[in-house]
Amino acid sequence: MSHVLSHRADRPVRIGNCSGFYGDRLTAARDMLDGAGPGIDVLSGDYLAELTMLILAKAQAADPAGGYAKTFLAQMRDVLADCVARGVKVVSNAGGLNPAGLAAAIEDLGTGARVAYVEGDDLRGALAAITPSVTGKPPVSANAYLGGWGIAEALSAGADVVVTGRVTDASLVVGPAAWWHGWDHEAFDELAGAVVAGHVIECGPQATGGNYAFLDEITDRRYPGFPIAEVAADGTSVITKHPDTGGLVSVGTVTAQLLYEIGAPAYLGPDVTAHFDTIRLAEIGEHRVAITGVRGSPPPPTLKVALNEFGGYRNTMTIVLTGLDLEAKAALVQDHLFAALGGRERFAEVDVRLLRFDHPDAPSNVEATAHLQVTVKDPDPRVVGRAFSNATMEIALGGVAGFHTTTPPTAESAFGVYRAAAVPRTAVVHTVVLPDGERRTVGDPPTAVGAPAVASPPAAAAPRPETTGPTVRLPLGTIVGARSGDKGGDANIGLWTRTDAEYAWLRSFLTVERARDLLGKESANLELQIYEFPNLRALNVVVQNLLGDGVASSTRPDPQAKGLGEYLRSLLVDIPRALVE
Repeated sequence: MSHVLSHRADRPVRIGNCSGFYGDRLTAARDMLDGAGPGIDVLSGDYLAELTMLILAKAQAADPAGGYAKTFLAQMRDVLADCVARGVKVVSNAGGLNPAGLAAAIEDLGTGARVAYVEGDDLRGALAAITPSVTGKPPVSANAYLGGWGIAEALSAGADVVVTGRVTDASLVVGPAAWWHGWDHEAFDELAGAVVAGHVIECGPQATGGNYAFLDEITDRRYPGFPIAEVAADGTSVITKHPDTGGLVSVGTVTAQLLYEIGAPAYLGPDVTAHFDTIRLAEIGEHRVAITGVRGSPPPPTLKVALNEFGGYRNTMTIVLTGLDLEAKAALVQDHLFAALGGRERFAEVDVRLLRFDHPDAPSNVEATAHLQVTVKDPDPRVVGRAFSNATMEIALGGVAGFHTTTPPTAESAFGVYRAAAVPRTAVVHTVVLPDGERRTVGDPPTAVGAPAVASPPAAAAPRPETTGPTVRLPLGTIVGARSGDKGGDANIGLWTRTDAEYAWLRSFLTVERARDLLGKESANLELQIYEFPNLRALNVVVQNLLGDGVASSTRPDPQAKGLGEYLRSLLVDIPRALVE
């Protein structure tokens, strides 16, 4: 397929998001459909994260008819009849590992909606084509990231609802925009613009003031309204929300979400490579931010694959230590515990962390405590089950003063290991099943090896940083915003400023060495990269392998690195006084 028929290219398509993850606000679909102001043309929802695929695999193992996001079905019971009556299309990746099953369940709602689904991403039956190769026990899930053309094909064929398996989050905007405006596979700038709009709204209220660093800018403290992307025929867009909903849409809130879970400026996707360093933002009205200038180039010849593999079993017990001599107490507890267990070497992996919450001369008991978190992993569930957690309790009366735990003894739990891989496009059959049952294979766009640099119009020259004048020691977050997150085993921290002078200082201040020093011992032996996004006055710090084998396996207290950016903002640094004043 080289062209998708245009639906109504005389105005932008309005795409409203009603979910950023599996478990998001159930009322968001109704709120988006019935919001004040102009209506929406497409109701979209993102339900899939890397961890979600593991959760759905477990659900499907227990019930082969499952494997999809059941909360989406609950939302459709509430709104689908109204969507059909109003001509609002519904597009979602809630199909997970069983889009056909979800499509059948939607048809059973009896609304008369014409339902299509997209499949071909599930590669559990085609593991040989994946690189690096799959060895050992087959993964519980193996999904290629498909693009938006299957969605566009289904909408062109008259579908009211399109559910998919693993497409990229942004495809939920790219597909409807390509259908609406009649773009072809080589409309790379337009497609890249839609990718950027999709990336902004995919996480729901994170684009409208949720999880936003500069809390004082959010004057409407009601729960944020979910975002809307108005995508025009040239790929430019406006991010907004319904009137009289909470939160804020500003250059800052949009910038924060643009920096979430990204890496290098060349953002590789199945339909297009979107060059995030060409993005330009401008506030054009209250709660209205325009996105322009986005350039695109051909996508790579391979598709990303997310693998979730069985990692073994784990267990964690947390011992509370109080008052004086906490490090000595922690050492004694470990000596007693592992002596009772037969040594650390009995386990495949041991992770011990002393989490310090204590303060000298604390005003309350709890503020004098620290947590000794002990996690063990092993392929044998018996090794890390009650034998481990019971031993933690057996040492309670013969050890340190004040010993107690946060939980009673617990059983082991299985954990998964995430791994990113790639697959040739030729090994993936991107298929759309139309409402009448017809199956169509979706063609691939032109591709290119590598991500070519795309020239961006030069940004206005930033003032030179005031590095020679007096400084004041303040938290970095005084002038720098942050948003952090996970991408498999890596963590990213997007940092941005609100003025050119602040960005010029940040760019000169935050070297790889200084970032490593600020992040402390966790990053000491890890590789870091810093990427520049001058149009956004932003830097992106990527810490490789901080999260190990992904969220399901990570033993960090913050396994998705959600708080890493705010931690960095809290650190004291020497900021030029001129920037603060």
